[in-house]
Amino acid sequence: MSSKPKFYVKLGQLTFEYHLNLSSSMADVEACSSRDSLENGDGCSLVLELTEDDLLFHKKKKLLNDKGFGVKEQIHLQSSMCPDSISNRLETMLRIGRIIHLDEVELYFGEFDTQMGFYSPKNELETLNSILARVNTLLSRQMHKKMNVWQGLQAAIILKIQEFGNQIKEVARIDKNYTCEKEKCLVQWGESNGVKTKLEIAYVGGAGRGAVAMEDLRVGDIALEIPVSIILSEDLVHKSDMYNVLGKIEGMSSETMLLLWSMKEKHNCGSKFKNYFDCLPKEFHTGLSFGVDAIMALEGTLLLEEIMQAKEHLRTQYDELFPRLCNDYPDIFPPKFYTWEQFLWACELFYSNSMKIIFADGKLRTCLIPIAGFLNHSLNPHIVHYGRVDSATNSLKFPLSRPCNIGEQCCLSYGNFSTSHLITFYGFSPQGDNRYDVIPIDIDVGQADCFEDCPMSNCWTTHMVRGTWLSKNHNIFYYGLPSPLLDYLRRVRNPMQCEKTLQQPDLEIELEVLEDLQSTFSNMMEILGDTDFGDGENTSWDVKLALEFKDLQRRIISSILTSCSAGRSLVESELSRVMSKD
Repeated sequence: MSSKPKFYVKLGQLTFEYHLNLSSSMADVEACSSRDSLENGDGCSLVLELTEDDLLFHKKKKLLNDKGFGVKEQIHLQSSMCPDSISNRLETMLRIGRIIHLDEVELYFGEFDTQMGFYSPKNELETLNSILARVNTLLSRQMHKKMNVWQGLQAAIILKIQEFGNQIKEVARIDKNYTCEKEKCLVQWGESNGVKTKLEIAYVGGAGRGAVAMEDLRVGDIALEIPVSIILSEDLVHKSDMYNVLGKIEGMSSETMLLLWSMKEKHNCGSKFKNYFDCLPKEFHTGLSFGVDAIMALEGTLLLEEIMQAKEHLRTQYDELFPRLCNDYPDIFPPKFYTWEQFLWACELFYSNSMKIIFADGKLRTCLIPIAGFLNHSLNPHIVHYGRVDSATNSLKFPLSRPCNIGEQCCLSYGNFSTSHLITFYGFSPQGDNRYDVIPIDIDVGQADCFEDCPMSNCWTTHMVRGTWLSKNHNIFYYGLPSPLLDYLRRVRNPMQCEKTLQQPDLEIELEVLEDLQSTFSNMMEILGDTDFGDGENTSWDVKLALEFKDLQRRIISSILTSCSAGRSLVESELSRVMSKD
């Protein structure tokens, strides 16, 4: 048996990301051909395939194999199938599609919620809509003789999406005392410039401004359509005198150029985008604006490190540009528009409102999208696929992936972000259980990460934990903790162990694993300290958000400690039983 590993909590790495939710499945739809569907005498088939360019190909392939599927499956549909039979075939497609659409976190924890019937709401919507998009493409081409089969499958998918939407539906409280006059002016300006919308801007309790459906919207309906002509992109910088300066600076990104351009343009009373800038808040309440008290309240949390790294990065970037640009080109970069405070405001604007968009020329650009910025993030989004300009209309469309009823807030997904990331760059904590609230773990064991000669091997090179209440399996050998982590720690202690048994040596290893995990997270809980409820109504927004996050992290660690303790009791009981027999 090898020596015990040393492992510790790893503070979150700094990332800078923008909204982009263009699933690979959408590209698959565009390339959809006769190879994706087959017809024969009594029906037709739909082909589902896990492509080798998937970064998680080998792990997903193993999971598919474990479930009895290959990387390429042909699902047959007979012409004479009744609705129940079509539903059964659809369920088979979903079992395959869900695995194909798993992201890294979902695959790592790998728990299918048998009670709810999905891995995660986002994964379920992506899977359903990817299959629906392919069926819709086949129907639109009207090149198949078995149209009735595809129509039957289409109806079954839409029904499934409707049922799932009702299952995850959230109730939002609309504050009708807030008039949103500036926002209405922005929408009117947008509509006069070609915007098409089925949403209105309202004040949503607990979320601030949001977009609410003005009518019942179905799957596939376009909730919002923005013409490229009013999208703020790098092209605007190229047309300004600012580009003659910025374009010559080595390493200057197009995102930074647009950010600097917007800092000046928001003061331009004759700007085409005046209505847009007028609607922006004077202050962004993100983690980047946390005061000293809030920072102190975060002591011992992952969020503290993320905020400090981000602000250090931004300050370095600012100091590289200013006051040099203002001194050398005061007419182009007026000093009063380029203070540190205004630079930080612009950074918060871009982090919380910008989106990465693929334009008709195939180029990916970071943009500010008037009106679309009012679409709030949800763990149960209505809009999953967006981010590509429609070349036929030269506009950006936001289609619904699940129904949204009149008066209901219409939300999209900003991405697979943890609460610490959302607080740092967006300024809010999402409602509900965020499955991406993970605590990364570094393990220093001085040996290879992957044990390829063993069935227990999973070849994960990074490990993590999250709230164990999200797990449904708290039995022996599982404990609500991630299997890749547990298997790895077992194999470190005994490289020859290739399966879990109720034998004394294996049970003793189980106790060691659980004891070490419990010790590590007990230390982390001590660092977090006792619960601090603040000063009630007098607590500032940033301190309140900081305390909420600290309580969340405390809750996650507490659940891990509880699972370790309960797991030890299970193992000790089983070990006692085994030893009594001997």
